[in-house]
Amino acid sequence: MSPRKSDPKTRTALIDIAARLLAEEGPQSLSTRRIAAEAGSSTMAVYTHFGGMSGLVREVVNEGFLRLADFFSRVKQTDDPVADMALLGRAYRHNAMANAHLYVVMFGASSLAGFELSEEDRQHGRYTLVNVVETAARCIEAERFRPGDPGLVAHQMWVATHGLVTLELGEYLIEPWDAETCWEQQMVSLMVGAGDALDTATASVAQSGERFASEVDAAIEAPASAAPKRRAASAR
Repeated sequence: MSPRKSDPKTRTALIDIAARLLAEEGPQSLSTRRIAAEAGSSTMAVYTHFGGMSGLVREVVNEGFLRLADFFSRVKQTDDPVADMALLGRAYRHNAMANAHLYVVMFGASSLAGFELSEEDRQHGRYTLVNVVETAARCIEAERFRPGDPGLVAHQMWVATHGLVTLELGEYLIEPWDAETCWEQQMVSLMVGAGDALDTATASVAQSGERFASEVDAAIEAPASAAPKRRAASAR
């Protein structure tokens, strides 16, 4: 008799459950027994799919970046690279809202349930910036951004966007400086700071908002098990 094949749905469920427990209750909440029970499987499933708890935590982090890369990949390349850059920012924010439990773990404590991210693990995460770096290069080539290092521009965009998203997830941004207000203004400010003119930056950011629903939001639906407690941001 051939060995029974592992169920990919069980694998995804284990990742989402582990991420939620880490985000909501911390590393002390992780145990193969509890994770398996919530997934409706045996404790052996953790070892079958991941080789143990450390392997599961590593896959939680990797899965988070894979989902982010999926959102990035939906942004089409157009003749307005600044609008494309702004839409990548919207995709980043939308991913964080749609996969809040994964996002918290991706950028959380350096030690997770006895597991520490290696430089290789972090490089895996940095690789998702490839689209952002390429788009920054296109903005520079189009003379919308001042001459510079596209990689540095991409990192500046990442740092600023991550900061806003982290505050939004923590529910620190409230009226009159709510997340939507801060987001739209920050996107324009980032483009102007990179060298674009205020009027063209404003128009491009607005255009990215018009493209969001058809390119990013409607293109991907997060797995049901990944749905966060709060509704995903419209990013409009």
